[in-house]
Amino acid sequence: MTSNPAPTAERLWRPSWPCPVDVVLRPGRRGAGDPTFRTDPDGTTWRGLRTPEGTVTLRIEPRPYDAAVHAVGWGPGTAWALDRLPSMLGTDDDPSGFAPRHPVLVDAHRHHPHWRVAASGLVMESLVPAILEQKVTGQEAFAGFRMLVRRFGEPAPGPGRERELWVQPSPETIRMIPSWEWLRMHVDPARSRTLVRAASVAPSLERTVGLAGEEVERRLCSLPGIGVWTAAEVRFRAHGDADAVSFGDYHIAKNVGWALTGEPVDDDGMTELLEPYRPHRHRVQRLVELAHLGRPRRGPRMAPRRHLPASVERRPRRVS
Repeated sequence: MTSNPAPTAERLWRPSWPCPVDVVLRPGRRGAGDPTFRTDPDGTTWRGLRTPEGTVTLRIEPRPYDAAVHAVGWGPGTAWALDRLPSMLGTDDDPSGFAPRHPVLVDAHRHHPHWRVAASGLVMESLVPAILEQKVTGQEAFAGFRMLVRRFGEPAPGPGRERELWVQPSPETIRMIPSWEWLRMHVDPARSRTLVRAASVAPSLERTVGLAGEEVERRLCSLPGIGVWTAAEVRFRAHGDADAVSFGDYHIAKNVGWALTGEPVDDDGMTELLEPYRPHRHRVQRLVELAHLGRPRRGPRMAPRRHLPASVERRPRRVS
């Protein structure tokens, strides 16, 4: 029986509100099989992260009986992650001024009154999977992300290795992945080129943390292959932007329209519906998701593409 190494550091944080740790962190999980994200039955969350100071295994345990959150870290990125912990759990988010008007939003907000928009502060961590999710099914995107992490990432430090927790590959590694390896991961050339471009300017993208949402969008969208949908997916995860809306999504506009009008709408219709909620439009999008208010699904699901080389998730490989 192996024992976990001593943690690098730990922190007990008492938020000023009843923080629902699992609900706040959940947008950071990319599919049920995300190798960088694990959740224990008691609600403890494990993250494998690449911080500006190195990799970290971060264990986040809610302690509602003590009105606290206990976090433990292993690895060189521990100090950075523990310092960032309150922001990761939404302490920088200001929900004041958000007044749900529609009855379904009032009810959803009543069931999730303490949810906040998290801000991981890690742009590439959100951008890489968002690019993989462009214009493909969730099944295909999540499978590609798992293969990318397990082939070219690295095991998370400390107990992360025993728990099969992984850390995303570094930007330097992403830049070195050859074209045929992307195809084996079912990532087409358009998305792989975008990933490599983003990795080549990763330091400048990380410096967008703290900027206004519109400026973040402008800088992200200046890269070929990144549009408003991808920028929004990064803005609300990495920057904690409560006004970021995922325009261009296959489902979100339809679901928001169905929840608020009883009929699916397009992006123009969603723009009109959400305009009264500025600067809290993402809250509406997320409450619709949390309350499962989407339109009924009928007919066959969109099928994954079959024209890329078939592949299975193999034993992890390193880029030399």
